[in-house]
Amino acid sequence: MKILGIIPSRFGSTRFPGKALVDIQGTSMIQRVYRQTQKSSLLSKVVVATDHQKIFDHVKNFGGNVTLTSPDHPSGTDRCLEALYQEKESYDFVINIQGDEPLIDPQQIDTLAGHLDKSTEVATLAKKIQQQDELFNPNVVKVVFDQNHRALYFSRSTIPFIQGHPHKTWLESHPYYKHLGIYAYRSDLLQKYTELEISQLEKSESLEQLRWLDNGYSIQIVETHLETIGVDTPEDLEKIKVLLAEG
Repeated sequence: MKILGIIPSRFGSTRFPGKALVDIQGTSMIQRVYRQTQKSSLLSKVVVATDHQKIFDHVKNFGGNVTLTSPDHPSGTDRCLEALYQEKESYDFVINIQGDEPLIDPQQIDTLAGHLDKSTEVATLAKKIQQQDELFNPNVVKVVFDQNHRALYFSRSTIPFIQGHPHKTWLESHPYYKHLGIYAYRSDLLQKYTELEISQLEKSESLEQLRWLDNGYSIQIVETHLETIGVDTPEDLEKIKVLLAEG
């Protein structure tokens, strides 16, 4: 099975413009993500898909694979599709790896890739929630899935609701899972996902994956025990630097 790892990397960011190029102990964030992703044993190739010449040149300079894509893509999924079209070889799956997670563990990528087969339409990771503050944080996306690990729903709200139990007991009353934003798409379906109209559920929650569920596509949930830390703000970057200094 041939799997292409794509790291979408926009220069513009509402909360942290140019974060892909910020220095983290002598290495840029995008190079750290690329370097970690290359350690995956199941990816056939890794490529950065960017909308900006500075990022393109930077990746070229450190010897990475990179492709320049349109600045007008509404999502990382659309950027992945253009990057896939620019490849000379064909791939069975594309794994979309977040470009703002410099500490991503390659085992997470291999865990996801190891669960892919011809029946998979979309697959993604989830991790059991351990902290009360995450459970009620709308920035932490929760997911519920069926007995076959197919996603039923994603929400910024705390799902499921535990009837008759005070909130402080929910975490000990039921297993809750947060969604980690790494996706595996079957290559022959990727264009179809980008052509779907934005659904009302997606608008309500601001979660692209609800568009796919709303149109009848199956999202396989793969559980991981490894944590992922994204950099959305300069404050998040400082936390990453502290972790690296301690580790």
